[in-house]
Amino acid sequence: MLFNSLEFIIFLPTVFCLYWFFFQKSLKLQNIILLISSYVFYGWWDWRFLSLIFLSTVVDYFIGLRIYNSINKKVKKSYLLISVLFNLGLLAFFKYFNFFIDSWIYLLGTFGYEHNSTWTLNVILPVGISFYTFQTMSYSLDIYYRKLKPTKDFISFASFVSFFPQLVAGPIERASNLLPQILNNRIFKYEQAVQGLRLILYGMFKKVVIADSLAPHVDTIFQNYTSFNGGVLLLGLVYFSFQIYCDFSGYSDIAIGTSKLFGFELMSNFKFPYFSRDIGEFWRRWHVSLSTWFRDYLYFPLGGSKGGKFSSIRNIFIIFSVSGFWHGANWTFIAWGLIHAMLYIPLFLKGKNRQYTSNIVAENNWFPSIKELLQMSITFSLTMIAWVFFRSESLTDSLQYIFRMVNHFSYPSIYANGLIVVFIFILFDWTMRRDERDPIKYRYKSIRYFVYLSMSYLIFSHFKITDLSQFMYFQF
Repeated sequence: MLFNSLEFIIFLPTVFCLYWFFFQKSLKLQNIILLISSYVFYGWWDWRFLSLIFLSTVVDYFIGLRIYNSINKKVKKSYLLISVLFNLGLLAFFKYFNFFIDSWIYLLGTFGYEHNSTWTLNVILPVGISFYTFQTMSYSLDIYYRKLKPTKDFISFASFVSFFPQLVAGPIERASNLLPQILNNRIFKYEQAVQGLRLILYGMFKKVVIADSLAPHVDTIFQNYTSFNGGVLLLGLVYFSFQIYCDFSGYSDIAIGTSKLFGFELMSNFKFPYFSRDIGEFWRRWHVSLSTWFRDYLYFPLGGSKGGKFSSIRNIFIIFSVSGFWHGANWTFIAWGLIHAMLYIPLFLKGKNRQYTSNIVAENNWFPSIKELLQMSITFSLTMIAWVFFRSESLTDSLQYIFRMVNHFSYPSIYANGLIVVFIFILFDWTMRRDERDPIKYRYKSIRYFVYLSMSYLIFSHFKITDLSQFMYFQF
């Protein structure tokens, strides 16, 4: 079920009413409603996907208990290994099987061996598998590292794994954050619900008005890049940068906002990343739930930055490579990750990778300084170039796109109208940059309600009953 669908517009208030008006006095019944609703929400795409998420839930539920109750450290480690291998095995088969087979076949071909593609399978990628496998793994890992005690309440644990607002595209929640909220009584809070509605409104605006308006331009330009001059290709790259940001952060806003309506607080996933002043700050603001997951469960266990410069650089390359590969079974994603690693390492070596951790750009001013504007422009340009690899079908297409953009540059006479959409969005995002969890919170009520009405009008004028646009990160 899509957030931007008529079905969800009916689904959400129905579940909300059952949850708060009929079962408010019973935590167990509330969690049952959450679980049933989540399975309906997820099964709306394909009921066969439910078997995988249920299997993952059962395996990690019992493994969590085994890890906690085992006295022998080797036994604990064995159970943890089973959980990790099981979840990564699911992910590897459904997402990466054909990639590895095709790569192996290509390698054999380069050495002159005869080959065919009969080993590849027509595997359907289950929606959200990259997200919920990492979420269930966090449960086993947190128990192993004694950050969390396992629950014996299977319904609550299953609700944590399948929690519908963030199930298919994040944020990737930690068991230590979300599960205790599911296990404890919730009360309806008016201000929390208002914040949630604001986030839903802004998320819908990002997705329906901005991302979906830019999508046709992006598709046309990237699919026919050899037919356009460099100016148009630059526009296509700018449009894609804002399309993917508005699409993905829009989903996160709706997910966090919807969770607030049910009394839950999810972690922030995007913190206005395009206003970052260097790549280090960008990665503290972009897809926060994934970058911190890799930091806590991969980077730190590898030794982090404690083992000297060489091992630190190695770990950085591993983290960014794995992060790229997580996004999809294509060498373009790995290249995207490696590019960010190469951009990040100079900051790390200079000790400046965390120089912007406690403040936001132009924190007490309406406008950025010349230095800040230059820093933001350079950072955005670098991330934008990396997006070429993320969006292109192959490494060859990526390199040719960049080459043509640079060597055949001229003024773009077409597709420039999308810049109006980008400019409007930048204005909105800039005025809200101080608080990603409660946008549209302007001081004057008249301005606030004007923005409410304007966004609502634009959403409904762009809303489609049929031929709905899926969120981009469903494919990852």
